[in-house]
Amino acid sequence: MQQRRLGDRTVSAIGLGGMPLSIEGRPDVDRAIATIHAALDAGVTLIDTADAYHRDADEVGHNEELIARALRAYGSDTSDVIVATKGGHLRPGDGTWTQNGDPTYLKAAARASAKRLGVEAIALYQFHRPDPRVPYADSVGALVELLDEGVIVRAGISNADVEQIDLADELLGGRLVSVQNQFSPRFRSSLAELEHCARRGIAFLPWSPLGGIAASADLASRHQAFARVAADRGVSVYQVTLAWELALAPVVIPIPGASRPASIRDSAGAADLTLTPDEVAALSNA
Repeated sequence: MQQRRLGDRTVSAIGLGGMPLSIEGRPDVDRAIATIHAALDAGVTLIDTADAYHRDADEVGHNEELIARALRAYGSDTSDVIVATKGGHLRPGDGTWTQNGDPTYLKAAARASAKRLGVEAIALYQFHRPDPRVPYADSVGALVELLDEGVIVRAGISNADVEQIDLADELLGGRLVSVQNQFSPRFRSSLAELEHCARRGIAFLPWSPLGGIAASADLASRHQAFARVAADRGVSVYQVTLAWELALAPVVIPIPGASRPASIRDSAGAADLTLTPDEVAALSNA
């Protein structure tokens, strides 16, 4: 599988977003673990999670624990796998999402995530979403402390604009390795952040790269240009979508979610699908 840089490490060009395995409509545990194992079998070495990826209020960290369990149960070496998690976004259990960017909270959340993942230091820890009640610099300051204390190995941010990217990298002393924003054919408003990361050499991780759990099923009907390329290539529209995102910049690492082994196997195939310049241009202009 094609590889991309994530700070000082090389990872697969396609990651696995673990969210669908733990929220509403999630599969049973056996199928969830089979999905993670299928990703590993396909060469995926980046798995994205968060302490907020759960369904009920009393199961914070459900997805982190699930991924840790799947890695322990995998029959081969997983030392090259990076599990990236996030903190600062919460699900109270009533279907809503809230933010907590308080530095004290973030540092405690990171330590709790490390314990659930069963690691001494988190390979990549990301501030999940800005909290309007807390100065952004204060929240990022928690990442600085976590790095300096060895609780995390690498730091990233999520749902950030260009100004926040630059501020975070400045505060981190040039140690910002990733930005995780929503980006897909349906949601392109983060293109400026993607291009900014490309100029800065910072990995850009599109979340919901296929348009989201509900919308991905309608990807072909919503975006006919992608469907036409898929038909011409004899591959799924999902592979074409991810291959298009990869072609936008060498820093892009899409993290499609999956709840079935077949889904992540198909998505992983996008790493080896090279679109022509004309195809990329047509999809970008669609």
